[in-house]
Amino acid sequence: MNPPAMHVGMHAPTPVRPEFAHINRYWDAGRELWTAKLLPGEYYATGTDEGIVTVLGSCVSACIRDPVLRIGGMNHFMLPERSAHSSDAWEATGISQAARYGTDAMEQLINALLRVGARRDRLEVKLTGGGQILERTTDVGRRNIEFVQRFVAAEGLRLLASDLGERQARKVLYLPHSGRLLVRRLESLHNDTLVRRERSYVDSLARPLAGSVELF
Repeated sequence: MNPPAMHVGMHAPTPVRPEFAHINRYWDAGRELWTAKLLPGEYYATGTDEGIVTVLGSCVSACIRDPVLRIGGMNHFMLPERSAHSSDAWEATGISQAARYGTDAMEQLINALLRVGARRDRLEVKLTGGGQILERTTDVGRRNIEFVQRFVAAEGLRLLASDLGERQARKVLYLPHSGRLLVRRLESLHNDTLVRRERSYVDSLARPLAGSVELF
């Protein structure tokens, strides 16, 4: 990805590791920092002072940080784990395959933080997302919440805070350098992109594969 164009008042872009070169970053003029924008199935880790932003429906984001070194990151996953009905269901959606399942997203983010220099025994976690934004019987958000809570407990990670469930989508901003997580509940969506995406992967759960039985 080409480096963003510089504008008056912008600081030079913070360094980015090669594994995150595909992540879209932009200059947040209000906060005066570079910000990484995560799409479903993506994750990002950094040891510099920048933000990470995403929008969540039934998806969940885990924000994980080493508070001593102020290294942190965030993921954005859609389902708890792989299944026979979901392994290839989003091939045509353009959604990243790297971390769309919670099992992959959590392990990959933690490993990325360790590569940057974080220590596993110091990691602290904040969780958000898992809203039930569709009137459907399949509550993907609840499954994501149950998964990530089990994972954090099983791995012995320190859970500092969580904002999970309910019926709203969320816009979230994580600031790894300070550890702040800002969450804004979205009572209404300005477009139907998120809802259409949610319907697409909820529908995929019931569709077997071919050939198989705060204010920012």
